[in-house]
Amino acid sequence: MFNAVLINNDEQGYHASLSKVSEQDLPEGDVQIAVQASTLNYKDALAITGKSTIIRDFPMVPGIDLVGEVLSSSSERFQTGDQVLLNGFGVGESHWGGLAERASLNSDWLIALPSAFTPEQAMAIGTAGYTAMLSVMALEKHGLSPDQGPVLVTGANGGVGSYAIRLLSKLGFDVVASTGRPEEADYLKKLGATEIIDRAELSGTGKPLQKERWAGVVDCVGSQTLANACASTRYGGAVTACGLAQGMDFPATVMPFILRGVTLYGIDSVKRPIADREQAWQRLAEVLSAEDLDHISAVVGLEDAIEYAESLLYGRVQGRVIVKM
Repeated sequence: MFNAVLINNDEQGYHASLSKVSEQDLPEGDVQIAVQASTLNYKDALAITGKSTIIRDFPMVPGIDLVGEVLSSSSERFQTGDQVLLNGFGVGESHWGGLAERASLNSDWLIALPSAFTPEQAMAIGTAGYTAMLSVMALEKHGLSPDQGPVLVTGANGGVGSYAIRLLSKLGFDVVASTGRPEEADYLKKLGATEIIDRAELSGTGKPLQKERWAGVVDCVGSQTLANACASTRYGGAVTACGLAQGMDFPATVMPFILRGVTLYGIDSVKRPIADREQAWQRLAEVLSAEDLDHISAVVGLEDAIEYAESLLYGRVQGRVIVKM
């Protein structure tokens, strides 16, 4: 038996609880893992609270990230004792995930834990930091450099936003942080933001083409914020879309793309090829230090995950939450 956060939808309604689960109930997988650490993402919070239809099958163990030690493997890629890392691939949604002491997973979803990180440090990064790095890599591939102007980060207090600020700052960029919690400006400045703006500047209806303000954007919000961010991007600039906290709509026109040559990159972190994942994690190891990770995260136990999910969903959590087994 092992401990797990288990979500059910039965005669008692939709509910999550810390439960004892038998290893015999684990789903099929060619790698069996003793989970060392997981984390709470916005998607996990939606799943645990039932605020959105994230879960496809019940019962379900949430947790789209995990690090663990291989207990047994029928895959040639991994051996007993290896430390492995997972982000996404529908785990925690359609396949039992990381908020448990055991996991059974497909080896095609896993990469080796980079030697630069402990399990807790890797989960301090998690899907949030990995997605932020994918966004930064897209801006770099576009040819964006610090001398071309500042980069806007929306949803700056969230996990992806926090890491995007830190990564961009360490790479030499001036960062404009958009947040709905301006009282936490000191936190954002410690991460490396050089300017703080209230999200209200971007969240309302705006003109289809606005004053050119930034050379690039990492948008974690979507909807009207993304539309205004594109409308304010400088000629030839680049915008990455990796979140939809405000909404999944895009109430914009083609004017920024045609008249200013702005490029919009969609950032998928769920089904990204293994080679891209390994490259992103290698870059994370090169750019981030242990101090960066400590500053951006807090550690809780598995028994606290359900309570913290509610707080995360309503914007009461700053940065990242590591769930240590």
